[in-house]
Amino acid sequence: MTRVLIADKLSPRAAERLTAAGLEVATRAGVSGDALTAALRELDPDVLVVRSTKVQAEHLEAGRALALVIRAGAGVNTIDLATASRRGVHVANCPGKNAIAVAELAMLHLLNCDRRLADATADLRAGRWDKKTYGKGQGLHGRTLAVLGTGPIGREVVRRALAFGMRVVAWSRSLTDEDAAALGVRRADSPLEACRGADALSIHLALAPQTRGLVGREVLAALKPGAAVVNTSRAEVVDEAALAEAVRERGLRAGLDVFAGEPATGEAEFRTPLAELPGVYGTHHIGASTAQAEDAVGDEVVRIVQSFVRTGRVPNCVNLEERSPATHALVVRHEDRVGVLASVLELLREDGINVQEMENVIFQGAAAASARIQIDRAPSDGVLACLDAAPHVLAVSLVALSR
Repeated sequence: MTRVLIADKLSPRAAERLTAAGLEVATRAGVSGDALTAALRELDPDVLVVRSTKVQAEHLEAGRALALVIRAGAGVNTIDLATASRRGVHVANCPGKNAIAVAELAMLHLLNCDRRLADATADLRAGRWDKKTYGKGQGLHGRTLAVLGTGPIGREVVRRALAFGMRVVAWSRSLTDEDAAALGVRRADSPLEACRGADALSIHLALAPQTRGLVGREVLAALKPGAAVVNTSRAEVVDEAALAEAVRERGLRAGLDVFAGEPATGEAEFRTPLAELPGVYGTHHIGASTAQAEDAVGDEVVRIVQSFVRTGRVPNCVNLEERSPATHALVVRHEDRVGVLASVLELLREDGINVQEMENVIFQGAAAASARIQIDRAPSDGVLACLDAAPHVLAVSLVALSR
């Protein structure tokens, strides 16, 4: 029986559906660090589901049966992909399922930076009425919004910004002129160009070596004085020191759902000088935390697990080699009999050839099949002759793969 460990908060109906499908499900929401290591050793699950919990080398090594880690969200920077790949553990995510929830929060931060609703509410609760101060919003209509990152979340933000009558300039490494035209935005060649003269910036980039600190002094300086900066992606994409400087010196306002060094647990003591600056408005990394988004992510987790259990295939897998080292494809048409492929593979082994990928499809009636075997070099003429003459082999062909 397939065992699943859910180590973070997840929609309850996900566990219910997995259990109803005949899987053994254990929920240990909140375990992390050494506690997660202990849980993996104790339960030895085939599948681990996490949300914000870090999955490090010791965790991947603790679960002997572990074959699949699912990040119940989009980014996978909290998972040790190198160790997972070395151990043959699939890592999958749930991209786009929380896009609307995060986009809604990004727009809320954008509106709040302009109208200062959080400050106004705090003053009202303290018994202060200050219509003069809070009646100075600029409005979003006709303003220019720079959007960095046009994945599912960035696109949802674009749609909402356009509905508010904003002009949108977007940058993404993969954004083409055709895609930009379809989105209704102007494409920029760089983050700096996107931000030049913009009234606001919304960031929707995954954390990677090339995006760490991408929004720094130069990019922030390109924004108009008093511009709004909204970050609902990853804190490390923004140079926090540069942002604090821009808030103090150029009057920028910021709406942040993520902070460097933020707690991994739901409740904890946390202080950061950035959040204490006037003009900086923070939320508690809650972009994806709506009931709608949690149900959508939970349903995607169930879909991934069911595909893995039923077919061995993992949707949304992020750590498979995009292109294997194979140089040739060996196509073997054969009778559908026990041991035919075993004899083919034995001949390849004797010739020192490594199989990179393999697929075997069955023809109607299950009398014959065709195996496509990707290999790291061409077999010798002798091996090809042996394969062609092997019992129950119908035909053999070799195809050089384009590199």
